[in-house]
Amino acid sequence: MSSLDFPASTPLTLGVELELQIISRLDGDLTGGASELLGLVERKPHRGDFKPEMTESMIEVSTSVHHSCTELGAELDDIRQTLLAAADRLNLLISGGGAHPFQHWAERKIFDKPRFHQLNEMYGYLAKQFTVFGQHIHIGCPNGDEALFLLHSLSRYLPHFIVMSAASPYYQGVDTAFDSSRLTAVSAFPLSGRAPLVHRWDDFVAYYENMQAAGVVESMKDFYWDIRPKPEFGTVEIRICDTPLTVRRATELTAYAQTLCRYLLVERPFVINETLYAVYTFNRFQAARFGLDGGLLDPVSQQRLVLREDILATFELLAPHAAELGTSELLASLRSALQAGNDASWMREVYARQGSLPDLVWQQARKWRDTP
Repeated sequence: MSSLDFPASTPLTLGVELELQIISRLDGDLTGGASELLGLVERKPHRGDFKPEMTESMIEVSTSVHHSCTELGAELDDIRQTLLAAADRLNLLISGGGAHPFQHWAERKIFDKPRFHQLNEMYGYLAKQFTVFGQHIHIGCPNGDEALFLLHSLSRYLPHFIVMSAASPYYQGVDTAFDSSRLTAVSAFPLSGRAPLVHRWDDFVAYYENMQAAGVVESMKDFYWDIRPKPEFGTVEIRICDTPLTVRRATELTAYAQTLCRYLLVERPFVINETLYAVYTFNRFQAARFGLDGGLLDPVSQQRLVLREDILATFELLAPHAAELGTSELLASLRSALQAGNDASWMREVYARQGSLPDLVWQQARKWRDTP
């Protein structure tokens, strides 16, 4: 099988990756520790997968394949507890969040792995500035054509995922005025943003092979698109989310993704064409900058909406599909939580009370530890 064959996956099966922060107990800053954590975790059997990321201050965890979001959430919680136990032995803390509030990129150390050194050579300071943290959600697809259909259909709802996961208002020691500052770091890479509008998998393979022949990419990993096909897994990968502050929120976001994908596959609510992308960049910016209060231009109706209201309306559309999938409770929990705001709102409230970014980081770490 070539790297661009698309093996069939059971539709709507799930997998999640979370990039997590490794925190110093002393000052709340990011600290090296990925190598030691990985070595300690691998000494005993455990659920999930633990991998390095770009710098020594990051660690990536991922689940196995699931049909049920409830089962996926249980595995994520087991992974959380395994990682916390290893971090405790090394006197480290673990935190969610899309960006560390006050770390300085120049202090980061590239993880000793050939691909990461290659990326450091290619992208210079951007590689260390890529010390940001995301949740990636994989949705199983029966074939490449359906994967591309889902990819393009999901673009209409991309701002929802940005808003509901946003957890990076502070960056390099300042309030950025964005709910998700992480997206600006991702957007600096030349192969970020949206995927090309291609309908058939054969056409996508031709596009990829042209890019590869031109020396633009070596593999699918070189595309940092907000949503991308992942042919080796037989999935579509939603990459736009900040890492939430709790496993519970990560599970709720996955339930939203699974339910939304069922709605899109069953009801096929709009035609896939370039119109869907006409306001893509505007909507992406509004969501990252203003969160739930941001504007959204519906690419189909051309109406100007408020993201908060559009998300609430979408919850109603998804209700029958949630009932079929068994995600109703998780979606109700997510909807209720958003009434109080997203994780970015919580972070600003904590900082307003404490007046200290290190205290905020310690509160984030406590939240990751104490909330399943």
